[in-house]
Amino acid sequence: MSFFTIIILAIGLSVDSFAASISTGVCMRRIRLSESLKVATFMAFFQGGLPIIGWLIGRGFQKTISSYDHWVAFILLLIIGGKMIYESISEKEDDTTCFCPSNTLMLMGIALATSIDALVVGVGIGLLDNLIWVPALIIGITTFLFSFSGIYVGHHLGHRINFKLEIVGGLVLIGLGIKILIEHTMV
Repeated sequence: MSFFTIIILAIGLSVDSFAASISTGVCMRRIRLSESLKVATFMAFFQGGLPIIGWLIGRGFQKTISSYDHWVAFILLLIIGGKMIYESISEKEDDTTCFCPSNTLMLMGIALATSIDALVVGVGIGLLDNLIWVPALIIGITTFLFSFSGIYVGHHLGHRINFKLEIVGGLVLIGLGIKILIEHTMV
């Protein structure tokens, strides 16, 4: 897996955490550095950690399905990307989900919910017999940066900007799935 592919993957996976962080920033009356760091750290930990768990699962199945693993990775990324696009389109305009960053249990739930896609991507990376350590680290760092900045974007711009970043993230994941499929079927 090339460095460029890992960066694109990390950006695509970080979009959900970025959107949740924007929502948090919108809800915060006053931004505290400690709360911003807490949100970004939780998001990064789950987004970077779940691919490792998925990778371990994928490695266990890799020998069993090595002849069609690229199809599995393609289908997984297609489903995840499609789900992100569908959820972005089907959201109600007034549906803003705010959460308090001082509530650790709620923060863990949001971080886990926005990172489930990363678990599945980790399975795909394991199936393709790629190492996970560098991608997981880059995904975690990218998510930290996106989440930290998302809080400030949300706080300062509030409801003035209505952009659907989940659509972009979904398209990126679908594009990566297509790239994997082409690379493995053209060889």
